[in-house]
Amino acid sequence: MLRVNEIFYSLQGEGFHSGTPAAFVRLSGCNLRCHFCDTSHVAGNEMTAEQIAETVNRVAPQASLLVLTGGEPSLWIDDEFIATLKSLTGKTIAIETNGTRPLPRGLDWVTLSPKDAFAGGDLEPCVLTHCDELKVVYLGQDLARYDHITATHRFLQPCFCTDDEERHRQMQLTARAILAHPTWRLSLQTHRLVGLP
Repeated sequence: MLRVNEIFYSLQGEGFHSGTPAAFVRLSGCNLRCHFCDTSHVAGNEMTAEQIAETVNRVAPQASLLVLTGGEPSLWIDDEFIATLKSLTGKTIAIETNGTRPLPRGLDWVTLSPKDAFAGGDLEPCVLTHCDELKVVYLGQDLARYDHITATHRFLQPCFCTDDEERHRQMQLTARAILAHPTWRLSLQTHRLVGLP
């Protein structure tokens, strides 16, 4: 049984798959406590892999991409869970992870978003060193700290905040960092911009 915060259909708003329709399975619980996190870590319903797959097929039958997010999904999932989701949904399985735990086999896409540069995100070190997509929330930290991570795609994302002036400042800070380090690309939370979950 896994504690599921929510299952929903939306556009992937961030990173490489930005703009792609996807089913999202948001699992409750995280081993970090980042101040900018938008997930309730205790709310949710206990569900089996089969129940999760059934709900995904009901709410997002047209989506070819299924994104496991959280919280931190690697705390709860294993090889059998991934195999069951693939078998019962037929979808491409992606994960968004903070990288503090090894990942199960069978994942089709790994988005690594290490948080160890921030208070609350530094409770455990990032142990993953390979991913499809490295997506870093940028608050001005030294980007050299990510040089050891092998990634096909590298994204910097400004930290979202509700204050308009601070949000603009964060976007400008991130844009300047990318111009100075052109191996990175910009990721915006486009789902927020268009009013989607």
